[in-house]
Amino acid sequence: MKKFMLVLLGALGLGHAHADQTLDYSKVDSREKAMELAREGKLQKILLFPSELGGEDIPQNVVYVPPGISEIKDRITGTLFRFAQEGVIDSLQVNPEYKGVSVIPSRIHIKTSHSGKPGEFNPTIDIW
Repeated sequence: MKKFMLVLLGALGLGHAHADQTLDYSKVDSREKAMELAREGKLQKILLFPSELGGEDIPQNVVYVPPGISEIKDRITGTLFRFAQEGVIDSLQVNPEYKGVSVIPSRIHIKTSHSGKPGEFNPTIDIW
């Protein structure tokens, strides 16, 4: 049953989101530049490790992403929260991937598992 659920989530677009190839954040090489773009509405602040699962609003857990990415992350977070409540997962890792010196992640890799059960849900959000 779990494998079916994971395949279904992938079919709904929760397993992998594709990058917008027209975006280029290679010159956004400081948190200050990212925050300025956020003030202009060109980026949005998100937490890598979701607050629903204990993530805190601290610099090490904050990244800035283009509009639209936060909605994708929120859908995945909803699924992760439900899986945690149902006991499907008990471990979560969220790892951003960067290009060059940019502070804007090019991808966000999410990896889940359960210490006593097989199966996993490992979506990746491609950003740019």
